[in-house]
Amino acid sequence: MKIAFYIVLTILVFLAVSSGITKIMLMQQDVEMFGQYGFNNPILIAFGVTQLVGGILLAWPRHRVTGTVVVAVTFLVSAVVLVLAGNIPLAAITVLFVLLLGFIAKKSSSF
Repeated sequence: MKIAFYIVLTILVFLAVSSGITKIMLMQQDVEMFGQYGFNNPILIAFGVTQLVGGILLAWPRHRVTGTVVVAVTFLVSAVVLVLAGNIPLAAITVLFVLLLGFIAKKSSSF
């Protein structure tokens, strides 16, 4: 079970950090999608920094639970934006990642 934990953790860290970086870099797709729902560039950059910090916190065992909360909140915001944009399949995948973050938080508190 520890192997599955670390595989899921690695995927989630990569996903959170890469997602944060794309928002910080103001990638065109993110700017267009989030911009339709009130995210101007400074807000999108702050949102990306929050995701990046959450992803980094996920990597440190001492701060892992805090990281899961931060990343889960940002992923849920992204899921809402995806639903509003009509991208239900990607929103469902994002919610699946939130559930995996719950798995990480539960297992991290027991280690």
